[in-house]
Parts: sequence; C-alpha cells; structure tokens
Amino acid sequence: MKVLVAYASRHGATRGIAERIGQELERQGLDVTVSHVTKVGDPHRYDAFVVGSAAYAFHWLSDATSFVRRHKTLLGSRPAWLFSSGPVGPEKVDKQGRDVLEATRPREWLELIDAVRPRGEQVFFGAYDPDLPPSGAAERFMKMFMRFMPAVRDSLPAGDFRDWPAIEAWADSIARDLQQPGALVANSAA
Repeated sequence: MKVLVAYASRHGATRGIAERIGQELERQGLDVTVSHVTKVGDPHRYDAFVVGSAAYAFHWLSDATSFVRRHKTLLGSRPAWLFSSGPVGPEKVDKQGRDVLEATRPREWLELIDAVRPRGEQVFFGAYDPDLPPSGAAERFMKMFMRFMPAVRDSLPAGDFRDWPAIEAWADSIARDLQQPGALVANSAA
C-alpha cells in the first residue's frame, strides 16, 4: 500500500513531524513517500494520505489548505488523515481551562473535514526558535513587535515541544487502520 505523507512547514518542525510519521508507517511495512505539498506530483498514485501543516494564528499554511482543496475528491475517496502543529510551551491547558491542542485546531479544518471526511485529525505541539530568521512579512513584523513588547515575547516560549511518543502512537494507529481488511474503502462519509 502506497501512503503519501504531505506537509507544509515554514521552519522545519512540521517537516520533522511528517518525517517521523513516515518512518513509523514504514516501520509497520507500508510504502511511504514524505513530501512537501508543493512537490507531490500526481497524488492519484497513492492509496492513502496523511496531510499536515504548521499553523500560525489558528490557520494552516496556504500551501496545505490549497492542496487539500484541490484534491478533496481524491482525498475523500481514499483513507486520509489530517494533522497540524503549532502550539508551543509546556502547558497542556490554557488560562481559560481549555485543552491547548483542541483550542488551537486550525480554522480551515471545519471546511476541510467536511469536504474530505478524514479518518482522524490531530494537533501536535510544535517548536519555536526565536533565533531563526523570519519567514515573510508577518513574521518580520512580529519579530520587530516582540523586541519592543517583552510581555508578548515572553508569552511565546522558545523550545522544541513536539511530543514524539504521541506522534509515533498516532502514526501507529494509522498503520493499524490501513492494515485492516477493507482499509481502502472511502472515508467515513465522503
């Protein structure tokens, strides 16, 4: 079974998650390709899909959103999963008492989940390195803003908060699902 793990990443943390998912799926005997969403080529050659993106300010990167929109019929007709990375910090619950991973679901997911009906979605903690050069005008502005606003700067903790055991467990659940008889039927309600 050929599985595509496609991702969009600005600074590499989401790429790392996609690569780890791919490694786990391969470890379970699946034929896996890990690729940036803009370099996929013909997606029709894959039997199943895992698509992920970094999220900033509650939004997936536009390359990932465009990929899913463009291929929604195909993704809806085959097993598919979505993931996102973005929240940083050690806290699992925010100041309002909400689960951080649940509260940071990308806004596009309402539309994309309805269109594709993936078998699962997951938000993972990401990584933040304030020393990396900004990617785009918005990050340049934010970096400049943070320099003059220590309270804002201090609210975004630096570090790698990716939960590798959680990522591997999620990938293992995908592999188990794909190894079931009849695994290649369409998603739940596509």
